Amino acid sequence: MGEIYAVLNDDFSLQSVQNRRSKGGFKATIFIFVMIGLENIGFVANMVSLVIYFMNVMKFDISGSATTLTNFLGTAFMLTLLGGFISDSFVNRLNTTLAFGVIELLGYVLLIIQARKKSLQPALPCGKSSCVKGGQALLFYSAIFLMALGVGGIRGALPALGADQFNQKDSKERKYVGSFFNWFLLSITIGATIGVTIIVWVSSNTSWYMGFLISMSAATVGLIILAFGQPYFRVRVPAESPLSRVLQVFVVAVRNRKLELPENSNELYEIDDQDSSSHVECIPRSTQFRSLDKATILPKGFKPMKWRVCTVTQVEEVKILTRMMPIILSTILMNTCLAQLQTLSIQQGTIMNTRIGKFNVPPASIPVIPLIFMSVLIPVYEFAFVPIIRKITGHPNGITHLQRVGVGLVLSAISMAIAGLVEVKRKNAFNNHGEKISLFWLSFHYAIFGVADMFTLVGLMEFFYSEAPAGMRSLSTSFSWVSLSIGYFLSSVLVELTDLVTSKITKSKKGWIEGIDLNHNHVELFYWFLAILSVLNFANYLYWASWYKYKKEVSESEMEVALKVGPTNQKQEEEEGKGGGAMTESKKGLADEGKEENGRMIEEKGN
Repeated sequence: MGEIYAVLNDDFSLQSVQNRRSKGGFKATIFIFVMIGLENIGFVANMVSLVIYFMNVMKFDISGSATTLTNFLGTAFMLTLLGGFISDSFVNRLNTTLAFGVIELLGYVLLIIQARKKSLQPALPCGKSSCVKGGQALLFYSAIFLMALGVGGIRGALPALGADQFNQKDSKERKYVGSFFNWFLLSITIGATIGVTIIVWVSSNTSWYMGFLISMSAATVGLIILAFGQPYFRVRVPAESPLSRVLQVFVVAVRNRKLELPENSNELYEIDDQDSSSHVECIPRSTQFRSLDKATILPKGFKPMKWRVCTVTQVEEVKILTRMMPIILSTILMNTCLAQLQTLSIQQGTIMNTRIGKFNVPPASIPVIPLIFMSVLIPVYEFAFVPIIRKITGHPNGITHLQRVGVGLVLSAISMAIAGLVEVKRKNAFNNHGEKISLFWLSFHYAIFGVADMFTLVGLMEFFYSEAPAGMRSLSTSFSWVSLSIGYFLSSVLVELTDLVTSKITKSKKGWIEGIDLNHNHVELFYWFLAILSVLNFANYLYWASWYKYKKEVSESEMEVALKVGPTNQKQEEEEGKGGGAMTESKKGLADEGKEENGRMIEEKGN
């Protein structure tokens, strides 16, 4: 068997010292960067161009194509929860990524078949929102659902797999987690840049099926490269289902709702580090959401077991997730604004001057401008901004995760306001002078929103990974994508609702974005409406960001309380030593369960 030294930490269940030294770090994350960059070539190309494919090939109208795209993207990002849940509970993060990658490839195959054969496409527009029926509809929706499932599963597991390559308990490695997420975004950005230029051009000027075929080929190569990186990865073995641990807390807290909390928090149920071989790091009790603390009360006469009592750490894990919820909700509207850049702005581009000299720029390629901005700004942020601000603030990342998110929210509001102004200029030039303004007028709000996305997406991913309990990091990291998902779904609802309301209050009895003629619609009013909502949302975000307590802050504040109160008095300790056998047995009970679970994990890893 060889000589093995077990290392307990919050990132890896049990791991030999030799493996820790030879695996992980940036040499392992290179495989992840290459994989997500190649996979993102096709995915982002689809994000910006499928709305045109739906209109021109599948014969959807403007609102139908926009709604179908936002529903597809919303489903994809919502399914990151499934990928995160599976990788935390059943299959390790590497294998989860590979499995969902294969599912995405199957979706591409179906999409290529339908784009290649005219008989599988609607022949003519039918005057309705959607013209796909029967077998055409079955093939179409199966293709985009498989793609959404694959994309979501990959993004639910891959970011946490990359961050796992840096030990959170090692001060030298921990500071690289923020850098990993910056480079992860840069990889996404580089892949997206290739996608919105080369793939979009091929789709627009050659054939759609060729664009899908190139995208599938890139994703296939990415998966193969990721698989080759397996010997270099630190792979965390899945533990108990995080959803089960969360549900246990709520069930036990409700069952114990009539019990009184003891004045001495030391009487609440917890397994001491020295009594347990569990990989879970003990988290001190916090004062928020005190009603959940009742789950840590072990009623007299009962032996400790799951669904009867929870540890303080288990309850604190649920509190952490609960504190995260307002942050997630506060970022949804920004992603609703993002959806407009991938639908309405692309549709605007189709009726603008798309020529640069003799070259005709596909409207779906306009997002390359913010992508280029981001490709330049991310290294600048990492190598210049962070070191300078770090000297001023003393924070390892320069600014906190939530401050970074806040900057992005402000920039998104500015982007929507500028988008409205550009639309006014475009309509005035066309309706009053018969001229088409250049497509690159759209670049102003695209560029600002690109910078906003750089701040917010990375800030959210690092925030959720750093704050989450070790066994829930894939699921928690998925929350940043879930915010995107809800934003896309909200966009679909908001577009329909806006048309419904404005059609009743305007003199023309026509909705702001109703129909297919953008030159006589009022897209600019919709943009400004989103800008106003974004300002109000930022005020809401400021409240919750100031209310939020970082996990480290909670631990430090509780430590200060413990120092002021002092240790448990000697008499109490003697009583616990003599007559407190029940509590001792209680701790041993769940500790033994932890040992059994780790035994299974070691066996699985050995196999």
